[in-house]
Amino acid sequence: MAMNDFNDWIGRTETTHARIDPHSVAAMGATLDATDESRVGDALAPGWHWLFFNPVVAQSALGEDGHPRRDVPGSFLPPIPLPRRMWAASRIRYLTAIAIGSEAIRTSRILRITPKEGRSGSMCFVTVAHTTTVDDQVCVVEEQDIVYREAAAAPAPRPAEAPADAPIQWRESHVPNTTLLFRYSALTFNGHRIHYDQPYAQDVEFYRGLVVHGPLTATLLQQFARRCKPALRLASFEFKGVSPLYCDEPMELQAWDMQSTGELHLRAVNGEGASCMEAVAKWSRCEPRMRRP
Repeated sequence: MAMNDFNDWIGRTETTHARIDPHSVAAMGATLDATDESRVGDALAPGWHWLFFNPVVAQSALGEDGHPRRDVPGSFLPPIPLPRRMWAASRIRYLTAIAIGSEAIRTSRILRITPKEGRSGSMCFVTVAHTTTVDDQVCVVEEQDIVYREAAAAPAPRPAEAPADAPIQWRESHVPNTTLLFRYSALTFNGHRIHYDQPYAQDVEFYRGLVVHGPLTATLLQQFARRCKPALRLASFEFKGVSPLYCDEPMELQAWDMQSTGELHLRAVNGEGASCMEAVAKWSRCEPRMRRP
């Protein structure tokens, strides 16, 4: 099946509903040691909307990798015939706070399907727009890039150390462990085996260990950004995955101001100083509007 056979999928929409459940938020807070983020009526923390609206697929409908099989009838995403699927990047705008305990609706639309050729072979990017509303008020607008890739034939080379584009002003060290990865997989109902099945991750997908979830790293970066600028509200955040981060290996979150634009640039680097995720945060001095449940 050729990639241009999926043009009819462009424009396809899906609507899902979710209660911003306080128990799930409290569990996320415990997982990230952020237990003050879970009171009913308070604003949902940036990145925590990824706890909700995740597809619930029967065990019998999962593929070998733990993702939903591509041939399941009624699937929203197109059945791209490439075996590896990853969340590559997002561009998020936080417009109105989502109150914990509220009822939210997410409308999703496939914007683009873009085949590419890279050093590792054929790829295809599917860009999906998500709009989350509460009581008809738009709260979060996000564009998400999902990349499909060919199967790996050998381990990828280790990424090289990369200097930041300005002096680093803030740093924070982490060592993600198996419990963190397990809890995040459970909270987001993510069955992808690269996050919990080490033999599969190493022997089938040729990673050197268990892989830290991209959205988990992006959530840690957003929490870190808020600690760097506690007086400001996060208005937008965009990130791009560059290289995997691995369980039980040190990672460092880094941030620095770009005085020319007022942005905060961030990245997550591995223990060898290689940049594995890059991000940009923009700010508002205003408190977010919020509808209480």
